[in-house]
Amino acid sequence: MIARFWSAQTTRTQAPIYADHLRNHVLPTVRKLDGYAGGMLLEREIPDGIEIIVITFWHSLSSIRGFTGDNLEKAVVADEALSLLTQYDRNVRHYKLIVKDDV
Repeated sequence: MIARFWSAQTTRTQAPIYADHLRNHVLPTVRKLDGYAGGMLLEREIPDGIEIIVITFWHSLSSIRGFTGDNLEKAVVADEALSLLTQYDRNVRHYKLIVKDDV
């Protein structure tokens, strides 16, 4: 299992709109891809607004290519999401899942 991490910043006003975009546009699209295994959105308040972290889970790096194309490290950010963000990572990070505790 591979965890794909991406972070960005937005305003307090735009944070719920970004969450709706993720929930209603991004997640329905990636759910259709072979190898997608779930995702989550994390938020925390920072002095300039809200920091967001999106984590998606995939069965393999090769399954991520169905979402990203050949460049696995490049962030995939739709134009409508860009307008909601004040700053975002141009690259993502991938981690191999070693231990997971499901309660």
